[in-house]
Amino acid sequence: MLMLGFAGFMGILKIILMALAALGLFDAAFRREDAFRAADKQNKVFWLIILGIALVVSYLFSLLSILPIAGAVACIVYLVDVRPALQQVGGGRGGRGGWGRRRGSSSDGPYGPYNGGR
Repeated sequence: MLMLGFAGFMGILKIILMALAALGLFDAAFRREDAFRAADKQNKVFWLIILGIALVVSYLFSLLSILPIAGAVACIVYLVDVRPALQQVGGGRGGRGGWGRRRGSSSDGPYGPYNGGR
């Protein structure tokens, strides 16, 4: 019974690790190459290769091996260190800088939303 619970926990952990690797790979794929240089990080191809290997390794190997742990560390480094630095230099998709950025509405003026003189 205990081993069945442990196997379920490891399965969920493996899915989370694969999701982290896929998120990092997807994010790095849509960043501009010059943003990596402007943020003084490794180049885009380097991160695509590392995150791609992390995704494949997390799928193929057991979590008790050292390779998925190294892949997890690489994903965490990208998501915690590299991604925020790329967002600061504006290296996002279409110049927005990231996923969570809010676009202005059609009633926004140069100093904020226009409320009709109220």
